[in-house]
Formats: sequence, C-alpha cells, structure tokens
Amino acid sequence: MYKKYLIVASKKDKAGINITTALSQFGDFKFHLIETDIVDDKGLDMEKINEYDFVIFASKHASEKGIKSLSVHAPGNFRNADYGGKPNKVCKSSALFQKQLFETLVSVAEEHNLQDYEITLECTHHGPLISKPCVFIEVGSSEMEWNDRQAAFIVAKTISKTIQEFKENPYREVVIGIGGPHYCPNFNKLQLKSNYALSHIIPEYCLPLTDEMIKEAVEKTEEEIDLALLDWKGMGNEEERKRILKILDDNYIRYKKTSEASREI
Repeated sequence: MYKKYLIVASKKDKAGINITTALSQFGDFKFHLIETDIVDDKGLDMEKINEYDFVIFASKHASEKGIKSLSVHAPGNFRNADYGGKPNKVCKSSALFQKQLFETLVSVAEEHNLQDYEITLECTHHGPLISKPCVFIEVGSSEMEWNDRQAAFIVAKTISKTIQEFKENPYREVVIGIGGPHYCPNFNKLQLKSNYALSHIIPEYCLPLTDEMIKEAVEKTEEEIDLALLDWKGMGNEEERKRILKILDDNYIRYKKTSEASREI
C-alpha cells in the first residue's frame, strides 16, 4: 500500500530530534526537519511531502499533568484549529497502519522494559493539515521525557519496525471512534487486543456531533469503514446519544458500543 515514507520533526522539538537521531541507526530514512513548531502548516514543504506515500510526525507531547507517555494519534481538527491545521478538517488516516504502529509500540516498550510510561492512543487533534495520509507518534509530557534517550529509541525502533513489517490485513474491521476522553482508555484496549482497527476518534469534548464531522472522519480514512465504535458513557446526555445514533443511521453507518466490542475479546 505505502512504499515511500517521510519522517517529519521540528528542530525546535527535543523529542522529535532525539527520535530522528535514533532512527538513523535503523536504516536510511527520509527526513523533513522543519524550523517551526510541528503543528504549524507554514513550516512544511508541501511539495516535498507530496512526493511521499505516508508521513510520520515524530514529536513531543505536552500536558499539564506531566504524565509520562508514548502516544499515537491522527492529526486534524473536528472543531476549532487552535494548534495548527484548519477548523473542521482532519488529515487522511490509515486505520491499519495506526493499529500496527500502536501494537508495535507496546511490544517494543515491553521488550526494552520501559518503566513508568503510559502507552496510549489520543483522539484526533491539532495540525498540521496535509493531503497525504499521516500519523503522529509522540513522547510526553515534560522536558525530562523529551530528553529521555530510551523513550526516543523505543519510538524510533517502533517506526522502523512498523514500516518494514506493515501489511494490509483485509480481515480487520476498520472503525472510527466516537466519545470518551482525550486519552481513549476504552479504545486503547480494543486497538491492542481486538480485531478492530481505529482510524479517527471524535472525543466527548468535541460534541455535539454533526453530520459533517462524521463524513469528514469517514472520507479521511484510507480504508473503507465497517462501523463506528461508541464509548457510550462518554457521549454526553441521553439526548445527544440519540442524536448521534440518528446521524449514524442517516449515513448508513453501523455501530457498536465499546462495552459490547470488549466482550468479544
């Protein structure tokens, strides 16, 4: 499916530079090192990006709680564009690549006995907005972790291994996620342990859901969507849940609660 991969990092981002430096020991990768923040569309050479099939953004993750984390997510904005990109627009995402990247990240971290880091999906958020399918893989959430060479090595090895071993799996069920918090605990479990492959995730804080949001998530998934997974308790009140189900029905999208999907594991 994808033959030419580009790794993007910001020169201002210590985690991103540590990841790209570590990647050099795993082979000859193509890099695009930018001068601006990684979420800033203006810093990207779009002509260069358009020469490649798939783009991997390697970066830091920042949070006020400072939780040590390695995370994976699709970029884009379902609401406002406060951190790059454009309002109501998301990037193309490959559910199959994201699933394999996440599975590999967990296994490589275990292999190298990484301690005290949470490994998690994040919902779709922030820029930049590009026309090629892409994914973010991040080290968080403070200066200490951004300078952690072991964490950078694990992310680099994960990128290398996923690129080398990525294969399309026609038996996966490709899904979008709706509801729940930013770090997606119910979706994490399914991405790691089930046959479901998650593309875009629309969190509870982006609700109320709109018809346009669903269409954007579906159309910007490289693979054909089989259904939507619903984090039922994280979908607002009863009225909002009914609205969401009606939007899915109107768009002929099947759905299943994450609690039901978890019982299949």
